[in-house]
Amino acid sequence: MPELWLVRHGETEWSLSGAHTGRTDIPLTANGRARAAAIGRYLANRRFAGVFTSPLERARETCTLAGFGNVARIDPNLSEWDYGEYEGRTTAEIQSTVPGWSLWADGPAGGETVEQVAVRAEAAIARAVEAGGDVLLFSHGHLLRILTARWLGLEPADGRLFALSTGTVSTLGYEHAARVIIRWNLSLSE
Repeated sequence: MPELWLVRHGETEWSLSGAHTGRTDIPLTANGRARAAAIGRYLANRRFAGVFTSPLERARETCTLAGFGNVARIDPNLSEWDYGEYEGRTTAEIQSTVPGWSLWADGPAGGETVEQVAVRAEAAIARAVEAGGDVLLFSHGHLLRILTARWLGLEPADGRLFALSTGTVSTLGYEHAARVIIRWNLSLSE
């Protein structure tokens, strides 16, 4: 049965600071670029029926540095959560004006709901399954966490249960006929 290989883009200045980075197009740091190259070495001998990437620069750059830029197709459904008015702000900054705020429970002011992100994640899953083999997806932390929750049949907000670092590889697949997590948050040395 096919597997979905998930790559969260490499580190950026905003991911380092904890700022919510939805639609802002920012590049990788030097460490982020090194991690992307390490991912490429790890995946070098694997073949994929399809390779898809978010249209955002940090995901596309990770994809290219990992060696898949020439075969990847852009999938807008793999874009990160639209954080609306909370774009570029950390959770602590948001909570200073909205005490107790949680992205997973409350969502971002003026942005997408977790359910709207889940619709995009489900579309990405459907496209991946249709590829007829293992698929490689380059995307973002919150989107991939929601995609994983939906793969497992969980509610979209259950994505909060899956911590996911930058520049990591995870794999979703099957055990018998049940959808499972095969590996999660694998960090590769530069």
